[in-house]
Amino acid sequence: MTDPVKIAEDLIRCKSVTPEEGGALDYLENILSQNGFTCHRRTFSDQDTPDVQNLYARRGDSAPNICFAGHTDVVPVGDERAWTVDPFGGVVKDGKLYGRGACDMKGAIAAYLAAALDEKPATGSLSFLITGDEEGPSINGTKKMLGWLAEKGEKMDYCIVGEPTSDKTLGDTVKIGRRGSFTGRITVQGKQGHVAYPHLADNPVPKLLELLEVLDGLILDAGTEHFQPSNLEIVDIDTGNRAENVIPAAARAVFNVRFNDLYSGATLEKKLRTAMNTLDIPYDMTVRVGGESFYTPPGKLSGALAAAVENVTGAKPVLSTGGGTSDARFIHKFCPVAELGLLNATAHQVDEHVAAEDVKKLAEIYKAVIRALRA
Repeated sequence: MTDPVKIAEDLIRCKSVTPEEGGALDYLENILSQNGFTCHRRTFSDQDTPDVQNLYARRGDSAPNICFAGHTDVVPVGDERAWTVDPFGGVVKDGKLYGRGACDMKGAIAAYLAAALDEKPATGSLSFLITGDEEGPSINGTKKMLGWLAEKGEKMDYCIVGEPTSDKTLGDTVKIGRRGSFTGRITVQGKQGHVAYPHLADNPVPKLLELLEVLDGLILDAGTEHFQPSNLEIVDIDTGNRAENVIPAAARAVFNVRFNDLYSGATLEKKLRTAMNTLDIPYDMTVRVGGESFYTPPGKLSGALAAAVENVTGAKPVLSTGGGTSDARFIHKFCPVAELGLLNATAHQVDEHVAAEDVKKLAEIYKAVIRALRA
């Protein structure tokens, strides 16, 4: 049997801080090509964003094509002095695998790779869609790779995303949808002046605060059958002012909304503008929709994942749409998609780690899913 922990250790040692490839895709391509997978590397570019390398690999040419989607890029380590181990050491200590990306999400990639190497079905296909852009702008990664695959006529029948969905125990949560993400940036213009002569200036800060009070007071909804309530959070307020005796010329704020299936990005923007327009305060607002909400009804894929989790761990998982966004927001347009990975407790934290035994169990879960989806 292939050891997924050894693969995870090797991947963690690749310094693939987004958007750097760091040798991680080279490592995967080498193993996959040696085990019958046809590999394609694609680098995509876009204005004002870094180039990103991506990998698609497939073994087999018949249906069903069971794809695993993941990312080898990781977030920066932060203050390396705060780590008790080398962030890129990939060491197992007291039964725990440490390193940046251990849970998000090199451990899951390693688990699925081990499963794919051990499971060699006579029918069907196994594939990998691996990006280096998930922790970055998510512009030159999965989204563009999916467009390239569509141009090639490549079809995926099922897709498993290895995000760290588990909460308290391995496999306790399977994601079958996600809320959308909406970011708004508000600017209120004023007139700069001396604080001792406010009648000669126009302070934009109180006006911005009034607008934010309206937004913060909105109850967007009470949730839906498959989604928790939408929520709006103010995440930044700034004037760029470094002087304590100057009224600023402009004030800016940033907020983010995680919205459910009651809204699209467009209808949410309309609702927010309508609320702010009740105040007679001029403002500018730019918006970015990071992804629309989506939901994959329970079916063969989620059923196979749930059954595999219960078989390996003895517990039934919850089918959830909670949490943040992932690249599944792009994939759901192409095929049924569900997310299952390791515990998320230390994702992006100092001393990120997972239980080494969980990596092995996750590989067993993935093997069972592959067998079930081929049946």
